[in-house]
Amino acid sequence: MLAKVLSSTVVGIDGMLIEVEVDVSNGLPTFAIVGLPGEEVRESRDRVRAALKNSGLEFPAKRIVVNLAPATVRKEGGSFDLPIAVGLAIASGQIKAEPVAGGGYLLLGELSLDGSLKPTRGILSMVAGVGSSSLAGVIVPKCNAREAAVCTEGPVFGVGALAEVFGVVSGSLRPAPAVASREVGPSDGHYDVDFSEVRGQEHAKRAIEVAAAGNHNLLMIGPPGSGKTMIARRLPTVLPSLSVAEAIETTKIFSVAGLLSLDGLLARRPFRSPHHSISDVALVGGGRVPHPGEVSLAHHGVLFLDEFTEFRRSALEVLRQPLEDRVVTISRAHSSVTYPANFMLVAAMNPCPCGNKTDPRKECRCSVGDVERYRRKISGPLLDRIDIHIEVPPARYSEIAGEGSSESSEAIRERVRRARALQQDRFSRDPGIFTNSQMLSRQMKQFCRLDARSADLLKAATTRLGLSARSYTKVLKVARTIADLEGVDGIETRHVAEAIQYRSRDYS
Repeated sequence: MLAKVLSSTVVGIDGMLIEVEVDVSNGLPTFAIVGLPGEEVRESRDRVRAALKNSGLEFPAKRIVVNLAPATVRKEGGSFDLPIAVGLAIASGQIKAEPVAGGGYLLLGELSLDGSLKPTRGILSMVAGVGSSSLAGVIVPKCNAREAAVCTEGPVFGVGALAEVFGVVSGSLRPAPAVASREVGPSDGHYDVDFSEVRGQEHAKRAIEVAAAGNHNLLMIGPPGSGKTMIARRLPTVLPSLSVAEAIETTKIFSVAGLLSLDGLLARRPFRSPHHSISDVALVGGGRVPHPGEVSLAHHGVLFLDEFTEFRRSALEVLRQPLEDRVVTISRAHSSVTYPANFMLVAAMNPCPCGNKTDPRKECRCSVGDVERYRRKISGPLLDRIDIHIEVPPARYSEIAGEGSSESSEAIRERVRRARALQQDRFSRDPGIFTNSQMLSRQMKQFCRLDARSADLLKAATTRLGLSARSYTKVLKVARTIADLEGVDGIETRHVAEAIQYRSRDYS
């Protein structure tokens, strides 16, 4: 007897509908799974056998063939346990599926040997990618129910054991559908840190504001203890809240990576801070079975690399593609997957090996050669892709011990929000472009026009400071953002002058 049930798999961060065909026929007892299954899928034979027996059903001693269609897509993970078990129970005649309008249920879930359902990663992506218009409902593990309900209009049933699934499929059990809010809660005011706690460092805070307003990459250079890490960790507090579309995309990445611990959409922009010992694969993604890396987990958020020069050079060089293309493409012999990686890179480093080169209170013992070799750890092409470079000097005692108040994150965030609103309106007809840092040549010609004085200033800076072509465009984009923060339509000389100051590494 043949039975067909529906399931889904993850390709990149998107779901694809998979038809699970189960055929039970007379012959020597065998259990074969075909259709390009991964190792975890092949192991489901033993889990399904034990789960059926411990759920009160018999495992048929017949010839069993399970086909996962289409056969050209590789299937990974344990989410096929549930559809295989249900299909086997129907094909062997032990349960009868109730005819339902809409083409049946979408079944997803990993089974324990006792028949209970375990949490399964990637549920959000699998449900969102399939859609629900042609389905009677979605059946998932109870702990994944609210996650699945975020991205589907149809009913989502969370179940705890295989026996409950049989009841839903046969029509004898109708649990209440899971309910989840699709609204993104505002992140404003819910952080444990605030820029009002940062004393002094006005130049660095101004650079952070400009970077946040235009989604520009930022490099901070300063001696140990100058506040680089403290400033970077407060950057998310001045970023605008995620839109619903951004929240869905970011939540899907965390779901695929198995890092989602919430019942709804992520409300805060991610802030990822990997250790400098991280491998290339962990940073950009990959592995035998490709998984998203830190650059994708920082999508629509911040990737903070502290001790920038301590990272492996190979790990830093693989950042060049995602910084330029905003995606990461991982190719394998059987497939190629693409993960989104539209993040803001914030890096921090010391000015020299001992860290005291720019500290007026301490003596630097590094030779000129030591400093040069230290700085050459970061390649020129990678530095070119970082829009803003700033020096962060050590804070003075009067600033640290002063009683005066510093500007709050809320005040800075409001200016950033207004600047980003201008950019969204400006690029409303340009799909895929939302901030100034994403502008291409056509948008730059239209929105980054300079008057004669500004053009002369930029020409002189390009000639005297030896700015590359990419650095030239970065200056223009940053100048456009500075003008947006002031609410000015045209780029003026003072905007260009400030933008040029943020390229210190090009001539230091």
